[in-house]
Amino acid sequence: MSSNPVAETVASLMPRARAELTELVAFKSVADFEQFPRSESEAAAHWVADALTAEGFQDVALLDTPDGTQSVYGYLPGPAGAKTVLLYAHYDVQPPLDEAGWTTPPFELTERDGRWYGRGAADCKGGVIMHLLALRALKANGGVPVHVKFIAEGSEEQGTGGLERYAEEHPALLEADTVVIGDAGNFRVGLPTVTATLRGMTMMRIQVDTLAGNLHSGQFGGAAPDALAALIRVLDSLRGKDGTTTIDGLTPDASWDGLQYDEEQFRADAKVLDGVELIGDGTVADRIWARPAVTVLGIDCPPVVGATPSVQASARALVSLRVPPGIDAAEATKLLQAHLETHTPWGARVRTEQIGQGQPFRADTTSPAYAAMAEAMAVAYPGQEMQYAGQGGSIPLCNTLAGLYPHAEILLIGLSEPEAQIHAVNESVSPEELERLSVAEALFLRNYAAS
Repeated sequence: MSSNPVAETVASLMPRARAELTELVAFKSVADFEQFPRSESEAAAHWVADALTAEGFQDVALLDTPDGTQSVYGYLPGPAGAKTVLLYAHYDVQPPLDEAGWTTPPFELTERDGRWYGRGAADCKGGVIMHLLALRALKANGGVPVHVKFIAEGSEEQGTGGLERYAEEHPALLEADTVVIGDAGNFRVGLPTVTATLRGMTMMRIQVDTLAGNLHSGQFGGAAPDALAALIRVLDSLRGKDGTTTIDGLTPDASWDGLQYDEEQFRADAKVLDGVELIGDGTVADRIWARPAVTVLGIDCPPVVGATPSVQASARALVSLRVPPGIDAAEATKLLQAHLETHTPWGARVRTEQIGQGQPFRADTTSPAYAAMAEAMAVAYPGQEMQYAGQGGSIPLCNTLAGLYPHAEILLIGLSEPEAQIHAVNESVSPEELERLSVAEALFLRNYAAS
């Protein structure tokens, strides 16, 4: 990349990028204000706003979204008559989980073995830095050839839909010819990839009640219905013997016909323990990109330490269902709810509550923007051809933007390749990927402006 002026500029900016990412990662910007101070998220939002202002953005604003969080907006005008590109990232992050499991503190960016570790380094504070690097490189090499709208969301990880609702209430704000979502990732380090599909998601809380109160298991166990056992039964009904998701009425056998995911590589990426089998059938790509997948996210029940010999009167769980393109998330939600209620045993009382939902997404990869990105990635990743992959995760905003702006082209790129371990302990970003993708984005904006 060194023979390309844009690439040379990005390379020279990498020390600054690291310093800025260090500052941004230091904010504990988890948008769950029962666990983390609101002030941390607000400080991160102000950091992004200040960075946009410093780059010459106009109309920089902290948008108070309906879920009680803030998204950061700015507009950078380009040449008269130029196309408009919306750049998206989010500054909120997942909780660090078990901080003791981190080799280095989660909110301190730390270099180790050639990677930068810290919560949000890849997902998606690194995406904010990627966009800034691309714009700075263009400004240093002839200018930014398009109008740029920049939006940094403050609650993407919580799935509470604040930015989606705000965009629906202010439809002109984010309108653009093309949207670059910087919240996906390459299939592996060094292989340039755009994400062509996203699974949608629904989340449901289930509560099972069987007794007026807990009972002594010696006196009543064996006849008194155990709510925790009933919950375990209904949760087990969501999967077949091989682990395939088996929700009544939901088709579990679709296939993926694009880039394939080698099973041994997946085992290594997922850090599956030796001797433990993968679940489901079909190819790995079928299972993670083309089919529904249910996950029990949590169960409320007595912890082992301090547990008493009691028959439990109540138990509840949080269940997530990932929904592939071709299945309506609202219909999948109804099927999940009906399944949970139908399979609850022993006449136990069951209550279900939907707490989040997002539709799946499929991009139009035949559009001019994709051709411009393919050309850019070929330069940023010499000798590599851009690949199309799916992603099992959900970005509900994609569907909102597609609905509001049906003629807009939407591309998904980003830093969350498998080694990044996003949402897990020891999340990290590859600085080489940050550099190459920043070059690719800058060249894409130039190519797209000329298309």
